[in-house]
Amino acid sequence: MTQHYDTDVLIIGTGPAGSTLGLSLANYGIKVQLFTQFSWLANSPRAHITNQRAMEVLRDLGIEEQVKEIATPWEQMGESLITTSLIGEEIARLSAWGTGDERHGDYIKGSPCPLVDLIQPKMEALLVKNAAERGAIYNFNTEYLSHIQDEHGVTATFLNRITNTEFNLRAKYLIGMDGAKSKVLEQLDLPLEGIMARAGTVYVTFKADLQKYVQHRPAILQWIVNPEASFGDLGMGLLRAITPWNEWIMGWGFDISKGEPQVTEEQVRARLDAFVGEHIEDVEIQKISYWYVNQTWATKYSKDRVFCGGDAVHRHPPSSGLGSNTCMQDAFNLGWKLAYAIKGWAISSLLDSYTLERAPVGKQIVARANQSRFDYKHLKDVFGFDQGITTQKQMLERIFAEDDQGSKIREQLFKALEIKNFEFNAQGVELNQRYQSNAVISESIPEVFEKDEQLYLQATTRAGAKVPHTWLINAKGQKQSTLDITGKGRFTLLTGLSGKGWKQAVETLNLPYLDVIQIGSRDYRDVYGTWNIKSEIHESGAVLVRPDGYIAWRYQDSTNINFDYENTLKAVLKQIQLIL
Repeated sequence: MTQHYDTDVLIIGTGPAGSTLGLSLANYGIKVQLFTQFSWLANSPRAHITNQRAMEVLRDLGIEEQVKEIATPWEQMGESLITTSLIGEEIARLSAWGTGDERHGDYIKGSPCPLVDLIQPKMEALLVKNAAERGAIYNFNTEYLSHIQDEHGVTATFLNRITNTEFNLRAKYLIGMDGAKSKVLEQLDLPLEGIMARAGTVYVTFKADLQKYVQHRPAILQWIVNPEASFGDLGMGLLRAITPWNEWIMGWGFDISKGEPQVTEEQVRARLDAFVGEHIEDVEIQKISYWYVNQTWATKYSKDRVFCGGDAVHRHPPSSGLGSNTCMQDAFNLGWKLAYAIKGWAISSLLDSYTLERAPVGKQIVARANQSRFDYKHLKDVFGFDQGITTQKQMLERIFAEDDQGSKIREQLFKALEIKNFEFNAQGVELNQRYQSNAVISESIPEVFEKDEQLYLQATTRAGAKVPHTWLINAKGQKQSTLDITGKGRFTLLTGLSGKGWKQAVETLNLPYLDVIQIGSRDYRDVYGTWNIKSEIHESGAVLVRPDGYIAWRYQDSTNINFDYENTLKAVLKQIQLIL
């Protein structure tokens, strides 16, 4: 095979994973082309919760403010309600996504980025716009068929679905981010574990002005306790606001052993009336669809010059809001590594770290999303529909009974709500990932979590963790996060005013990918003293932050007058696969 290349990277798939990778590579000036067999992007709301880590990725890529302009803001995401209908009895509320009084401060301290609610079609369009403006080439109506790879590159075959003609393109790398039915993953024969299609859900997208029913208690998710919607893991119906408060999704479970139900428009309207609690005259039903709950993950994400990511390698329900967020983080992890390999800043073995770092995360979020569904059994036990209760009236009498039995049921309810924090307030799941790979110099002493690691972020500068957020002040007196002075496609060595030896070493090496910042200098004042606490190092020490915001290595104290800064830094960079 020749060493001629039509582009540097071919990406199959234009969803959150593919387009985030396209944008990331375009930022580096890498030549990249993206392909989808469809004429445009996602045609249904699908993913919508954008968590803090995904927002940090978007912040680094320079589009966080664009996202916030078109998204439902954090303060309007409100609570998750559990009611008999929109006008019926309220049973409980879940303070979700860190908006509640108990957790709001944790989210503020943990990241400069708020969560937002933005449906997948709008997110994808924004990613595509920015990636294309920065040089990524998009190919619609173009189906990926197959590939062959050799020592120097990958040749992929495509079908132009308009002209019905096949053609080949050659690149240095091929990336399969082509969803849960990934053809690239199948052809690579990457190992998958778990099960597919273990449960089913009906989803109906519709338009109706429901503002008068929800404006007094706004919530993105409205859970409806209804005997007819009690089937499945959740045991409740769902009304999800797409655009508050006139675009919605209505969902409920179905028994997959009986095949896919053929739901009629008449049945949809009747169920909507039941969920609202009264007849809704003006309804525009847009789409009735059926999706299946998967519990599957890949144990390996690549083979030689071909990589997979996103839903291709972790397939799970939307519970916990981890889907598109994890897809974007896969892409952000892979993006800088591909760019560094292509630019000659790193040896190709750096790419081995992609599977080592992201496969454990994929397995974890598949487990978490499915467990979040299983955890609804505690609420189902409270409702009692599996225990002989047949009507809402009986259910309410059971929950609010003024006797010892009612007290026990209510205690069950409160415990069930506590468990749901692992779905709706799991900041640790979103921000506590710890990487171990050849792109990290791990520490010998194991980390001990002071609080539940799924619920609470533990900020640390330990190698393999995300750089802690704290506010610094620049020379103009303006706030800037530690996330804003790191990343942006480069490695950053953070030290203090007494770490001038590190500064001199970086300046002497003069590498195209490495910066040094002395926190405490006029442009980076630690006026609150929070970096002094969170950094966990003496100010003469150093923290090496990767382009994706994760810490590759730290040295906690270098006060020894004979310390060899330059050779220590050289050895570190070589160990994490970089070229001097």
